[in-house]
Amino acid sequence: MGASESMTKSPPTRLTRDKVLVGAVALADRIGIEAFTIRKLAAELDVKPMTIYTHVPNKDAILDGMVDLVFGEIEMPDASTDWTRAMRRRCLSARDVLARHRWAVPLMESRTAPGPETLRHHDAVLGCLRRGGFSVAMTAHAYAVIDSYVYGFALQEANLPAPAGQELADLAETIIEPFPEGEYPYLMELTVEHVLRPGYDFGAEFEFGLDLILDGLAAAATRSV
Repeated sequence: MGASESMTKSPPTRLTRDKVLVGAVALADRIGIEAFTIRKLAAELDVKPMTIYTHVPNKDAILDGMVDLVFGEIEMPDASTDWTRAMRRRCLSARDVLARHRWAVPLMESRTAPGPETLRHHDAVLGCLRRGGFSVAMTAHAYAVIDSYVYGFALQEANLPAPAGQELADLAETIIEPFPEGEYPYLMELTVEHVLRPGYDFGAEFEFGLDLILDGLAAAATRSV
């Protein structure tokens, strides 16, 4: 390597805590959380494993930071609008974010050292419900029900054996084909008259269920006043 080449070569990018966490999220998006290791993260960042520990003390701290980044991507409820509209937008945003980071669903409420984005998000959701007229007890009930649905749907969607569209239709036909006619009449009816229809998308069920929950919570909050 000549002197002029060495002088023009860009210096290595300085590693920071934020870069470690962003790299960790990108790696988990690609390989999943089960396969995620510090050694693989170091290779992703082109550094030695011990270098990572100068910025983040351990794997638990990395997981905490990764979850905090995911919470930071979710739209917080708009304090200036109706609670149902604000909560609906927040839940739709959460579903979109969790679809991008499928590994995150089991970790979202499991961390014992939540970061600032996580705490801000929870506080904003609680504030949305309280401003909407929910009592403290009803706020607790509502938050539990809403997020159980959001996380549960995201987990189910992440584990579907086939995505929407023709691939899902082909899978459904493959599953029902071996069974004698009339053996599972209601399953057959749903499959033929709904799942195999053009444009069917399991993900579209999310908004139907979400609206049922929000309408039910609004009615329950009124009864509890």
